[in-house]
Amino acid sequence: MGDNAKSVLVVAAHPDDCDVGVGGSAARWAAEGAAVYLLVATNGNKGSGDVAMTSAVLAPTRDKEQRAAAQFMGIREVVIRQTGDGELEDNAEFRRDVVRCIRRFRPDRVVTHNPYRWQHRDHRVTGQVTLDAVYPYARDRLHYPELEGEGLTPHKVAEVYLFGGFSKDPEGDVEVDISGFLEAKLQALTCHTTQFGEPEAARKRWTTRWEQRLKENEGRLYEYFKRVEYPV
Repeated sequence: MGDNAKSVLVVAAHPDDCDVGVGGSAARWAAEGAAVYLLVATNGNKGSGDVAMTSAVLAPTRDKEQRAAAQFMGIREVVIRQTGDGELEDNAEFRRDVVRCIRRFRPDRVVTHNPYRWQHRDHRVTGQVTLDAVYPYARDRLHYPELEGEGLTPHKVAEVYLFGGFSKDPEGDVEVDISGFLEAKLQALTCHTTQFGEPEAARKRWTTRWEQRLKENEGRLYEYFKRVEYPV
């Protein structure tokens, strides 16, 4: 399928994970004409070191941050589940929610966390559940037949990209040049003030992080993925 996907669904564990791991690629795919959608598996209600912050305040704040960020990436729709941060389980409910989005948005490509890398538990669970939802659950009509009552019929996904951000995965086989979309990625990241602080300070930190990689890659910046193909 390569870069010819007409529809892309990103499944991320927390608000901001899409932006950090795949924000430049999402912006590029959208600019190239793909319909890009985002499912966030948790409401991110634990992600704060602020002693004055509460989960009740944090969850709706992060919801607003993610929806604002999505506009800079060209994402058409954001779905945020209300499962608490750190509470994800590999269960039928979560899998059904992913299947529902796959059958609704009908993506050629699904993009999610690589569940086989050391990382936040929610990332691992999200990646594994998403892979299972893609195959065979979204494809086979006798899984979650109640979704047909919602008008959501089975859908075959052609490929999954497992993302690792700017880190080259030894098993990775796709690199997306996001050099022309760094501003879109920066704008998205700076929406997440609960995570990265005030926009200008966040912009400076992210830019500093990228400077060395830009030097190493002759002025280019890439996001890396491992591709899993599902013959359709």
